[in-house]
Amino acid sequence: MRVVDVSRVLAGPYAAQLLGDHGADVIKVEPPAGDGTRAWGQTYPENISAYYAGLNRNKRHTSVDLATSGGREVLLRMLEHADVLIENFKPGTMERWGLDAEDLLSRFPRLIYCRISAFGAEGPMGGLPGYDAVMQAYAGIMHLNGEQGRGPLRVPMPITDLTTGLHAFSGILLALYERAASDLGQVVEVSLLDSAVSLLHPAAAAYFLDGQRPRRLGAAHPSISPSDIFRTADGHEVYVAAGTDHQFRLLCEFLDAPELAQDARFRTNHDRLEHNAELTDLLAKLIADLAADDAMVRRMIAEGIPASVVRPLDEVLDDAQVRLNGMVQTVGEFQVLGIPAKLGRTPGSLRTPPARQGRDTREVLLEMGLTDAQIDDLIAQGIVKPPAP
Repeated sequence: MRVVDVSRVLAGPYAAQLLGDHGADVIKVEPPAGDGTRAWGQTYPENISAYYAGLNRNKRHTSVDLATSGGREVLLRMLEHADVLIENFKPGTMERWGLDAEDLLSRFPRLIYCRISAFGAEGPMGGLPGYDAVMQAYAGIMHLNGEQGRGPLRVPMPITDLTTGLHAFSGILLALYERAASDLGQVVEVSLLDSAVSLLHPAAAAYFLDGQRPRRLGAAHPSISPSDIFRTADGHEVYVAAGTDHQFRLLCEFLDAPELAQDARFRTNHDRLEHNAELTDLLAKLIADLAADDAMVRRMIAEGIPASVVRPLDEVLDDAQVRLNGMVQTVGEFQVLGIPAKLGRTPGSLRTPPARQGRDTREVLLEMGLTDAQIDDLIAQGIVKPPAP
C-alpha cells in the first residue's frame, strides 16, 4: 500500500507514520520551506527536530512546491500509484489548486482521500485554523482539567492532535477494508474539534443525564471513590483507586483498616461518592504512614488494588515493563517510542529513521516515470527541492 502524505505538523504525519509502521510505503511531501516542526525545540543534525523525529519515521522524504502548477503535476503523478492521500491544508486550499476531492476521486476512483481540518469545512467555524491547545480550550478539555478552586490547565501532551491522528488512521483502515468489497475509494473526513469532543467521556454522559456543569476534580474521578493522589511517608506520590466495592474492601485490608469498608458512609460506591471528602482525608492519613515504592505498588496491584507511584518521564522510559513491551526503540541514530499495536503474524516494524528534507525526492520521482533530466529541470525551476548537501 502506498500513502502520499502532504500533511504537516502532527495529526496527519502521525496517522501516516502509523500506516508506515505497519508496512505501508509512505511518501512524505514537504514544501520547500520544510515541515514547520523541523524547527520546533531541540534539533538533531540535518534539521531534524526531536518533535519531527517522533512523527516521521518509516517514510520516504520528498520536497515539492505544491503551490506551483508543476508541483501539482508531480503530485498527480504520485497519486497514479497511490492508495491513500493525507492532507491537512486549510479547507479550500486543495480546491483552489484544482485538486478537490471530487475531481481526484473521479480521476483516481480507488483513492482513499483523508482530509484533516481544525473545525471542519462548513458551519460558523468551518474553514478556520486551529491548533491542539486552542481545541483543548474550545472543546472544554481545559475547563475540565485542573484542581478544584484553581484555573484551567492544558493537558501537556497534544491529545487532540494525537487523537485526530488515531481517528484518521482508523478511518483510512475502514475505507480500505470497504474498498476491498466495492473497489472504490472515498473521502475520510476528520477534524480536531470532533476528536476533542470525542474525548469528553464520561463528563458529557453525566451532563446528558443531569444537566449539571462538571467541576474540576484534579486526580479524582467523577464516578468512583476513592480515586486520588496521596503522599506517603517517604515523599512519594501514589495514585490509588477502587472501582468496585470489592476493591475498596481489599484496599482497607491492605491499609489495616477493614472497619472502613463496614462504615455506613463508605459501604457502596454511591455512599463513598457522597462522602468522598471525608474518605479521602481518612485514606490520606493512613497512606501517609506508608513508605511507598514500586515493590509496594506491585503488591497492591497483585492483590487487586488499582495503584501506581506517580512517576516522572525518565523513570517511565527506563521502566523494565515499558522496555520489555518494546515501547522504547532505536531506529538509525534516533531513540523513538515503539509500536503499541502488536500483531502476531504481521507485526509492525521500524525500518527507516526520520530524514533530512528531500532525501528521497529523486528516487521517488524516478519511480513515477520521470527521467533524471526532467528531475533536474524541476530542481532548476524550484518546483522540487533536492536534499541538502
